[in-house]
Amino acid sequence: MTQDELKKAVGWAALEYVKPDTIVGVGTGSTAAHFIDALGTIKDKIKGTVSSSEASTEKLKSLGIPVFDCNDVDALDVYVDGADEINGQMQMIKGGGAALTREKIIAAVAKKFICIIDTSKQVDVLGKFPLPVEVIPMARAHAARELVKLGGTPVYRENVVTDNGNDILDVHNFSIVDPIELENQINGIAGVVTVGLFANRGANVVLVGTENGVKILAE
Repeated sequence: MTQDELKKAVGWAALEYVKPDTIVGVGTGSTAAHFIDALGTIKDKIKGTVSSSEASTEKLKSLGIPVFDCNDVDALDVYVDGADEINGQMQMIKGGGAALTREKIIAAVAKKFICIIDTSKQVDVLGKFPLPVEVIPMARAHAARELVKLGGTPVYRENVVTDNGNDILDVHNFSIVDPIELENQINGIAGVVTVGLFANRGANVVLVGTENGVKILAE
């Protein structure tokens, strides 16, 4: 199977976790896009969605799936999204698509986080994938200096503006042995909106697309 076929398999498998008459949190990226396609087949059975990006919102609306503002929703039954890397403790790096802040907000609102990945995303130690950090533009240089102090090598993601109007620093050369500690440290830097470490709030269920079918990992 191709990588895209593996992504499609987990995207459709995630439908099993969607309950009727609920509002579903929807992520961003190529794997989440397959879940959106699958969600379109049951759109009449759900109340609607909360979306983590303008791109996902556009795709959802094109399929006739209602999209709610997160502020109008008290809780989400599930949030379904991919990851750039995930370790054995179901802690992740996310933000390759620059939607990390909205993704983290939706993850916080959701009762259950379903992470959908292919096997290439599984790692023992997080950090080979550059760690995205969303920063307010005027804080970019300050945040970069602080990230260097933590041992990373931040690189400004040029020509990218987040849906929130901010910049992204991609931090290379981290070997993240304590994801919760590093998440808290980076979130404490003045001007950082959020870091793409999902460690304090990891996944509850991971669906892994493999050559032998979809493997389910649960906490």
